[in-house]
Amino acid sequence: MLKVRGKLDYTAIIGPVQRRLFGALVEHMGRSVYTGIYEPGHKRADASGFRCDVLELVAELGTTIVRYPGGNFVSSYRWEDGAGPVEERPTRLDLAWHAIETNEFGLDEFMRWTQRAQVEPMMVLNLGTRGMPEALDLLEYANHPGGTTLSELRRGHGAPTPYGIRMWCLGNEMDGPWQVGHKTAREYGRIAAETARAMRMVDPKLELVACGSSGPAMPTFGTWETTVLEETYDLVDCISLHAYYEEIGGDLESFLASSVDLERAIKRVVTAADAVGAQRGDPREIAVAVDEWNVWYLSAFQSAEPRTEWSRAAPLCEEAYTAADAVVVGSLLIALLKHVDRVTSACLAQLVNVIAPIRTEPGGPAWRQTTFYPFALTASRAKGSVALIACEAPEMEVDKYGAVQVVDAVATIAETGHIAVFAVNRDTHEDVELEVDLGNLSASLCEVTVLSDADPHARNTRETPDRVVPGAGRGSVDGRQLTLTLPPVSWLVARLDVGSSFGTEGLLRVHSEGA
Repeated sequence: MLKVRGKLDYTAIIGPVQRRLFGALVEHMGRSVYTGIYEPGHKRADASGFRCDVLELVAELGTTIVRYPGGNFVSSYRWEDGAGPVEERPTRLDLAWHAIETNEFGLDEFMRWTQRAQVEPMMVLNLGTRGMPEALDLLEYANHPGGTTLSELRRGHGAPTPYGIRMWCLGNEMDGPWQVGHKTAREYGRIAAETARAMRMVDPKLELVACGSSGPAMPTFGTWETTVLEETYDLVDCISLHAYYEEIGGDLESFLASSVDLERAIKRVVTAADAVGAQRGDPREIAVAVDEWNVWYLSAFQSAEPRTEWSRAAPLCEEAYTAADAVVVGSLLIALLKHVDRVTSACLAQLVNVIAPIRTEPGGPAWRQTTFYPFALTASRAKGSVALIACEAPEMEVDKYGAVQVVDAVATIAETGHIAVFAVNRDTHEDVELEVDLGNLSASLCEVTVLSDADPHARNTRETPDRVVPGAGRGSVDGRQLTLTLPPVSWLVARLDVGSSFGTEGLLRVHSEGA
């Protein structure tokens, strides 16, 4: 058994837990919408056609904000197609996913669905084939109270109250040559700036996200962010980061170290943003919106034969996730928590069926994938402020990222006196005994929950939906030391009650420093 020592430094507060970290993406791709969140005629569908079994799982998952309608889909999308009487809506070709889009589900349905799901909407604008005029039209339709042509049109469509969408993404992955309307950084930056400037004339309190590079492996990564922010720095609140990971060629060790790459990418985006701010003499910090992240076996998708048939909502990228995939998702969540000082929102891509924690069968059941559990447990346990856990851990050498620590961990501290410790064991063979020095805190251990499996490639399916589920883990508190046992390829969360040992003054200090 490997032994790792860590120290919880509750005075080293990174920042408050951002509730928008627990977002997701719903895109018109494959079965994400149709037979995913929306299936009229299903025995569990409500009067609006929303699957109630999926809504229940979305609530259990802890989703807080949902990005819509894409993704690549948005870059040739006409938002008007998804508004008004369904029988009058046009059927279009979706160029992004080579599909037929009936527009049966659109903006009005999505906003009703967010209200049913009790999640915040994050709207993505088409800056591929459209621009500032269409963005202003959508903003007026969605958010203006009434008395104008488009706001009255919304009211006539059955929504008398404005939708009040606060967060808007200025396009999607515009540096990707696959993107409809692909642009250079300077071209995109100018369009994004003029769109943002005009939108702020309507409502200066909107939260706007500039489109960052499509991913850390892109040759444009870093320089794209610099150029875009040179055009938009004083007009936007965030810049986006997308990151997907997969196990390639049986290299499980590198895959388990994926969060190291995510942390490096976050730091590179922050460095680029701060350099532009310093050059401009602007003290304001641009936040990072990691509004697409997940495990995605993208290489298999990219190497598949391209679609030749135009079809409606055909299955696409319906990954059957493994126990190892879930451990990586848990470790990526640890990485996001460790950077809450700059990462203020994040969206797991996607929510249902397409590279998703929730799967459905048309006309049949819905079930939880392995990746559902670390997300749901982190969303429910991570409260208050994020504190560092400095680990003295042995390193493992992986082909893709070099030397990485076997264990990664972080903690959250709530005003109630509860601490949550999140940890991952990347070793593929050895148990890890993690000893965490709690400083001057006296704690009692409430629960330890671990996600692991003797077969790291075990999966949950329709036939065996509970093959991989969290279980009770091993842990103890002796004095002011927490000891946890992490099996090989595992993710764990422990909850502690420090009660009065922390004291009201200490809790208030942590909370204020975190805020």
